[in-house]
Amino acid sequence: MQGTVDGFTYGAVTPVTAFLMACLGAALGLRCTTRSLRTRGVARAGWLALGATSIGSGIWTMHFIAMLGFSVREAPVSYDRPLTYASLAVGVGMVGIGIFLVGYRGATRMALVTGGTITGLGVASMHYLGMAGMNFGGVFEYDTLTVSLSVVIAVVAATASLWAAVSVHGFLPSLCASVVMGVAVSGMHYTGMAALQVHIHPDAAPAPPGEDPTSLLLPMMIGPGCFLLLAAVVVMIDPLVVTGTPEGAGRPRGHQPRRGAPMTSIPVRHPRTPAYQTASRRAYRQSRNR
Repeated sequence: MQGTVDGFTYGAVTPVTAFLMACLGAALGLRCTTRSLRTRGVARAGWLALGATSIGSGIWTMHFIAMLGFSVREAPVSYDRPLTYASLAVGVGMVGIGIFLVGYRGATRMALVTGGTITGLGVASMHYLGMAGMNFGGVFEYDTLTVSLSVVIAVVAATASLWAAVSVHGFLPSLCASVVMGVAVSGMHYTGMAALQVHIHPDAAPAPPGEDPTSLLLPMMIGPGCFLLLAAVVVMIDPLVVTGTPEGAGRPRGHQPRRGAPMTSIPVRHPRTPAYQTASRRAYRQSRNR
């Protein structure tokens, strides 16, 4: 029996909220990746890890909020907790691989293609692994062409976001890039949902035991939600992340003020001998020597 799928049970509330969470995670991840390019050693790895976790948490939170509006009219739906949180680990891990590749290799063509492909596949894997964690009295069936389109959208969006992370500087350009990434991630999610068909077993028993959406809402908001809030605080207190200004910008080259001295520079003028005075003295000396 064909099941009736409703992806907008609460109207526009879940799509809009999910989109905003995707934009927040993308914005924090892009700014952290940009900041990592101005550091070395452990600090760079720390900024890249924070950026990867921010993007992964934002995408996972976006998926979960969007799934709160998903329902099958003929059967109750529940969620398996281990698979649900395993999708978070997969998303963060594969996004991290792509970000670290670009963070240490730079915006080379090979790094962008490789990192974007891995990151995009991670986003798609997170989505479909989260769908596999849903329990109900039936089975899912996907249209192969539409699923392939959703994966292509994820890979293209990931590649573009990685390029923006290492090439776009300044707060407003990065904000625009995060909005574009939020649109792409949301488009990938709902494209994947459009590929879905639900078949209900005629003699299906009640849904297997698991977690319903409301019981997973609180830990979802406490976990990744609090992390995104913490990452936002870290970004806000670092002026280089917000403004995108390189370290040492505006300081004269070679100017090293002594410790404790004010950051000012006083121009020094060297006296110049007038040209007419030099010529007259030369003529006077030549006349005396004769």
